[in-house]
This record gives sequence, structure tokens and C-alpha cells, in this order.
Amino acid sequence: MGYQDVDEIVEQGFPILAEVATEEQRKVHKENKKKDCKAMFLLHQCVGEAHFEKISGAANSKEAWQILEACNQGAEQLKKVRLQTLRRQYELMQMGANEKVAQFFNRVVTHTNSMKACGEKISNQSIVEKILRTLTPNFDHIVVAIEESKRLEEMKVEDLQGSLEAHEQRLMERSIERHVEQTLQAHTSRRSFGGRNGLRGRSRGRNFRSRKNRH
Repeated sequence: MGYQDVDEIVEQGFPILAEVATEEQRKVHKENKKKDCKAMFLLHQCVGEAHFEKISGAANSKEAWQILEACNQGAEQLKKVRLQTLRRQYELMQMGANEKVAQFFNRVVTHTNSMKACGEKISNQSIVEKILRTLTPNFDHIVVAIEESKRLEEMKVEDLQGSLEAHEQRLMERSIERHVEQTLQAHTSRRSFGGRNGLRGRSRGRNFRSRKNRH
């Protein structure tokens, strides 16, 4: 409404043109009428079918807006109840043991956006602190490093995600390296064990043949 310069007409309306009016007053009234028609068009385009039926008989955009406000008072109460539920869920939110950093951030951001849509004011710093408190123990030392080296009130959620994903990638690479190393060690041990058994078997075979020949 503000972009289309009709917000004042919607909220305050405009006076009825007097029977005896000057040319300037008629000009202003005509301009106001044009704005009112534009506002009505926007309202009709933006509301659903149920709300359209309620405002279709309104004489002007101010009357239509008042009808919509009255209809949505119940929706505001529902929004407050939903916000209470979202707050409780947010307080209990933790990063899962097998959850990736990107997945956890997406879950937190989606949840906080839902809270903001219900009227909650959440600062960037509170989201950063929430995430740092609820990461898995694998990130404990990187959390300490971030808290000691950076000012959390100036840190963006996107920057925090980048730092944690880089740390997560290093952890994954080390895990793969350890797995490869353990696999090679196990394979080497099996070959060594199998080789000793083979030598014993061949030695026993030669001893048996030698005794048989002497007999």
C-alpha cells in the first residue's frame, strides 16, 4: 500500500465532496477517489475468496480494511498461541548426533523465521548463541575457539555456518583417513598371519615325507 501511495487513504479515508466546492477541492477529491479505487483493486487481488466475499460490498477501501481487521482478530489470537508453541520447541532444539551442520542450520533458521512471522523479535546474536549451545560434543573445542576469538554480537549466522562446516569437513576427512589406516593394518595382519600358517604347513609336510622315507 505504501509503495502504491494509497496507505493513508486505506487507513484514514477521505472526506466527502461538499455540494458547494471549489475547483481545487474537486481536483483533490478526484485524486483521492482514484487512489481509493487503486486501493480497492489491490485489496481484491490480495485476499482469498472467503475474504473477498466479505469486502466486495464495501463502499471504499477504508471500510474494506476495517472489515478485514475485524475478521483477523481471531487470527491474531491464534498467532499468539502458535508463537508460544514455537518458543517451547525452540528452547528444546538440539543438534542430532548424525545431523549435518547445514541440516541443523536450516532447521534453526526455518524455525526462527516461523517465530518472526508470528511477531517474535529474535536478534542475530541470540540465534548464534543458541546454535553454539546446542551443537554436538564434536564441536566443543571449535565453539570455545569461536567464543574466545570473535565478538558474538557482530557475528553473522552465515559466517558461523561456514566456520562449522569447514570444521565438520576436517573431522570427516580425519575419520576417513583413520578408517583407511585401520583397514590397511587389518589387511596386513591377515596376510602376515596367513603367511606364517602357510610356512608351518609346508614345514610339517616336509617333515612328514622325510620320516616316511626313512621308514
